[in-house]
Amino acid sequence: MAQVLREVEESPAAQAVERVSVGVLASIGRRVSDSFEYMGGLTILTWETLKTIFRLRIRFAETLNQCYLLGYQSLIIVLLTSLFTGMVFSLESALTAVQYGFGSFVGGIVSYTVVRELGPMLSAVVVAGRCCAAIAAELGSMEVTEQIEALKSLGLAPVRFLVVPRLLALMIMLPLLTIFADVIGVKGGQWIAYVQAHIGTQDFMASARQTVGFEDVVKGLFKSLIFGIVIAMIGAYQGLTTTGGAAGVGKSATNAVVTCIIVIFILNFVMSYFLYAGA
Repeated sequence: MAQVLREVEESPAAQAVERVSVGVLASIGRRVSDSFEYMGGLTILTWETLKTIFRLRIRFAETLNQCYLLGYQSLIIVLLTSLFTGMVFSLESALTAVQYGFGSFVGGIVSYTVVRELGPMLSAVVVAGRCCAAIAAELGSMEVTEQIEALKSLGLAPVRFLVVPRLLALMIMLPLLTIFADVIGVKGGQWIAYVQAHIGTQDFMASARQTVGFEDVVKGLFKSLIFGIVIAMIGAYQGLTTTGGAAGVGKSATNAVVTCIIVIFILNFVMSYFLYAGA
């Protein structure tokens, strides 16, 4: 029996299975190790950036410039996304609500969904697609062309000169973009409800005011603030760790957007659970 077992273990098929198993385990191990390394590096970079901000080592002119580049230039995309999302949601809900006799609740349903979830999350996803890739590509290009090494050789901190202005810009501008997104989303839903289901403007807005309070708006803006930090830091970390020349820059930009959007969806669930679970 022992001889048979030894022959089975030494057979080519068994050795092939063993090699495949070892390869799979090694691949899983590398991925887990890379994930922890990524989270650790991102945490360190975030901590250094926040320390720089708390010490008020801020370049205000560059921060305003980044507010324009990352925030103001994203306004049209955010407004269009929120407008058509609010219109679609109102279109789907208004006709059904009128059919079942509770059309007066449509305003509350649309505003409730837009202010709590769609406004903050969609704004963050749109800004992530545009700005996270831009940050990663810009800093990645500087990294592969050794411009960041030149800053370090001059005694200048890359975190203060490159990361802090972008972080502050998104912390300021993403909540502002969310406010515009909330307003345009509700207004788009109001217009569709009037056109398609003949729900009056006053009835729509009265239902919205009764359903959504100031606390809901503040919680939505808090989510946007966290999303802004996530977008800035993931984009900056991907850019600062870029290797491999021009191809590496493109890879960093792609990975930054994918990672950022996944993290936004996860954090949106976590924050919604803690902010609204008891409501």
